[in-house]
Amino acid sequence: MSWRWQLRWTGGLEAVLFDLAGTLQDFGSCAPAGVFVQVFAEVGVPISLAEARAPMGAEKRAHLRALLFEPAIAARFTAAHGRTPTESDVDRLYAAFVPAQLAVLERHAELVPGALETVRALRAKGVKIAVNTGYSREMLERCLAAARAQGLEVDDAVAASDVPRARPRPAMCLLNAARLGVSDVAACLKVDDTVPGIEEGLAAGMWTVAVAVSGNEVGLPLPEWRALPGHEQARLAARAADRLARAGAHVVIDSVAQLLPVVADIEARLARGERP
Repeated sequence: MSWRWQLRWTGGLEAVLFDLAGTLQDFGSCAPAGVFVQVFAEVGVPISLAEARAPMGAEKRAHLRALLFEPAIAARFTAAHGRTPTESDVDRLYAAFVPAQLAVLERHAELVPGALETVRALRAKGVKIAVNTGYSREMLERCLAAARAQGLEVDDAVAASDVPRARPRPAMCLLNAARLGVSDVAACLKVDDTVPGIEEGLAAGMWTVAVAVSGNEVGLPLPEWRALPGHEQARLAARAADRLARAGAHVVIDSVAQLLPVVADIEARLARGERP
């Protein structure tokens, strides 16, 4: 008979890694979605908001590439331009996307209700706060400045452009963890509103919590969400939660305002020797 020993982290959570748009800021993740529609319209290729949102969470050039080579959109491009799309077209779309995205970020930078209170409560517990995002470094810095102006500070921030390959690969989460000096990836929680963001956290060996209502899966700004009748809110929330749960999220909540009880539950599971 042989025995194999395993080390298990049984301390509490040491860090929470948040996404930005749709998670901490920009209820409905409206800033990027509208710009994707805009830059495709500018080259004569109409896409819907639903199509624009499909790859959300990815690094923005990769997002544009996924849209351009999606068969239905590629067919529209071919009809408009008389040729199939190429990587050069991705470059042109991205060159148009960057200034357009930068121009609207501050307009959509309001914190999600409950975000500031949640972050402050986590800090009071000694938990470190990080963010990572599909935005570039320049875009990230604008979002961080807007967050600071509203009282929200973070200990570390990683942009998709800071790593060789971003979501759904784990590089951004692992870079956050390394710079924060955490004891174990199991001591980290990734909070995100997109499938690639949840996959990223899982690939990094972390706990994952998905936010369904405030993010890309519902995709409505807060006033529009609040204006919906209750039964329609319930329908959209259930559909979003199901998609994020199928992506592997350990827990799905409506928004970060509901995060603190989940943190307590995860810490209880850690104390019992459970891992993500």
